[in-house]
Amino acid sequence: MKNVFRQGAISSDFIGESIKKHQSKTSIGAHTIFLGQVRADTINGKTVTAIEYSAYEDMANQKFHEIREAAFEKFDLTCSHIYHSIGNVEAGEICLFVFVSAPHRKVVFEAIEYLVERIKLEAPVFGKEIFEDETHVWKVNK
Repeated sequence: MKNVFRQGAISSDFIGESIKKHQSKTSIGAHTIFLGQVRADTINGKTVTAIEYSAYEDMANQKFHEIREAAFEKFDLTCSHIYHSIGNVEAGEICLFVFVSAPHRKVVFEAIEYLVERIKLEAPVFGKEIFEDETHVWKVNK
């Protein structure tokens, strides 16, 4: 079972390298990615500057594995990768990277939505929104 967590923000270099590794897999006809980015929301007059992510990592990795395996059972996928930040991620930075590949395009669109929705509903990952005055509040997924 793979550890999906990356310390801090997920870099564009990491995302680019992940995509590049799939160029040799010539049975793939389509890829799609979902990038979750930390928003600078304004809540009660204060602006979010970062989110500090935490998780029960063993439990979360197991849940991510189950979600990924369910996607392989439901869709004709060639590859599926999930990465989530742990620790502090600044507004504007990437905190979730989901990447799927398949022989045909319709499948990747359906699969990415399925994966992201299940991750948001089921994964035991928690975010504490940090405001510019350094106060914080636990994030509620929408």
